[in-house]
Amino acid sequence: MAPTLRPRRLRQSAPMRRLVAETRIHPAQLVLPMFVAEGLSEPRPISSMPGQVQHTLDSAAREVERAIAAGVGGVMLFGVPEHKDAEGSGATDPDGILNAATRFLAERFGDATVVQTDLCLDEFTDHGHCGVLAADGAVDNDATLERYADMAVAQAAAGSQILGLSGMMDGQVERVREALDAAGHQQTAILAYSAKYASALYGPFREAVDSSLQGDRKTYQQDPANRREGLREALLDLAEGADIVMVKPASLYLDVLADVAAASDVPVWAYQVSGEYAMVEAAAANGWIDRDRLIAESLTSIVRAGADVVLTYWAIEQAEWLGAMR
Repeated sequence: MAPTLRPRRLRQSAPMRRLVAETRIHPAQLVLPMFVAEGLSEPRPISSMPGQVQHTLDSAAREVERAIAAGVGGVMLFGVPEHKDAEGSGATDPDGILNAATRFLAERFGDATVVQTDLCLDEFTDHGHCGVLAADGAVDNDATLERYADMAVAQAAAGSQILGLSGMMDGQVERVREALDAAGHQQTAILAYSAKYASALYGPFREAVDSSLQGDRKTYQQDPANRREGLREALLDLAEGADIVMVKPASLYLDVLADVAAASDVPVWAYQVSGEYAMVEAAAANGWIDRDRLIAESLTSIVRAGADVVLTYWAIEQAEWLGAMR
């Protein structure tokens, strides 16, 4: 007896599949992470992230121009300083690389895209941790909050429109919001890296920012075994006034992403991190996978799980592909 229910009817052609697709991605849903380094005369390739570089100010400007032309929603800046110290003083220096790059790009492109900044100390400390250290070598949560407050004011003054709080310190959203408002930056938005896990997928990023880290960050980033904790962290950040919450990494934490998306009344973002990028590029270079299909599939899965926006190193490439498809 022939079946009467035939779901395959809606899969018979590419136009039909496109018509009934449940998940769609727009270029404006993509944000491009970028590394801007001090002391470079030309862009420096990142070996573990083929196709990515540490930028000069000029090459960063050209990349932002490409992103705008492709329709990418924004750029997230990370600074790579020449000199580091225990306090990460370069993070609050108005002329430090991150604040200088932010000012340079925001003045040129702030009306055409959303210039965002990573607010964390790890790129600037000689010990590589995301906060200042106590006498016993542990990260001092409350002392770090004061550094974050100063960083927030410096980044907002430089022109950052969204501050990405990635340090996973308790109370960071509340303290940064308080500092921003007191300094007259009430319109500067806070992106809370709410569910940020202590993942093995950050390896290539360490090269990208010339990390000095020894040891690990397991006392402040989350245990990969914990799902409920990710939602708890997001709810705490919402209560403290986060404008956006984020799950990081993306692909191995889609369950957490779905939980946060179901509970959040603000936009939910996800970060497709350096290790996710590097694994795809390495497998593709060996001819083991269809690179373009996997990139599109991975982004679709992240949005399908609940992300409104995805930070991805393929932002420009995917935005250009989506534009061509339209």
